[in-house]
Amino acid sequence: MPKLAVVTDSTAYIPDEYVKRHNITVAPQVLIWDNETLRDGVDIQPGEFYTRLKTSKSMPTTSQVSIVDMQSIFQSLVDQDFEVLGIFISSKLSGTLQSAIQAKEMMGSAGDKVSLVDSQTTAMALGFQALAAVRASEAGASMKDCAEIAATGYQRSGIFFAVDTLEFLHRGGRIGGAQKFFGTVLNLKPILAVQNGRVEGIERIRTKGKAIDRVLELLAEQTKGKSNVRLATLHANAAEEAKSLLDRAVKELNPVETIFTEVSPVVGTHAGPGTVGIAYMFD
Repeated sequence: MPKLAVVTDSTAYIPDEYVKRHNITVAPQVLIWDNETLRDGVDIQPGEFYTRLKTSKSMPTTSQVSIVDMQSIFQSLVDQDFEVLGIFISSKLSGTLQSAIQAKEMMGSAGDKVSLVDSQTTAMALGFQALAAVRASEAGASMKDCAEIAATGYQRSGIFFAVDTLEFLHRGGRIGGAQKFFGTVLNLKPILAVQNGRVEGIERIRTKGKAIDRVLELLAEQTKGKSNVRLATLHANAAEEAKSLLDRAVKELNPVETIFTEVSPVVGTHAGPGTVGIAYMFD
């Protein structure tokens, strides 16, 4: 059976230990800041990002993985006799999948060994889809079956998160259906989700603490009666709040896997400091 290599992008921000254990290839997104081009999670880590953000007089912008870089990743893996399964951030949030499609087309017949999936999500909801596919491969599943697991993963996964402000999403053009909340009373904390590939506004809550409480309630509703629930934090410079949320979710939902992680600098650029949420996937 041909070897399978899973490729995802850095918005998933899968912890290094999982990337190494499962031999996942991560294509770094790009952060552009004061004429510097920084690879997400390679040239700049979350801690450095938020420290710099506090004193910077300019805001970073982001760009998807280039076609050339994507082709280089795919070609290298194909040259090593891998079949490649690329699972990327929602095409409604980024042009990353389009870069991958064009890279595959540029490979000629070698591109036949590359299959691509729109995760319709991001952060560790995307990460869980990548992990599900690679774990299936490790258990002996075919490329076709692994691609199907990834392609239907959005039906079994999701994200809920609370943000301090919608300003960052609005500025970056990623506000989507949460636009309806923009410009409302400043002390209300929006709860958002990624649904149908877009950021959608769910509710507005009076305080940050109550917003996090509501995220947990929404998570419990979404996973009720489901088997083998997996959970992962996502936070932007709000580790203590994220740790508390995960601890509470573990007690209430008894997941089979928990991952404490944060959002990548590229995602943090759009979500903004103080964002706290949780990603989930179930069987």
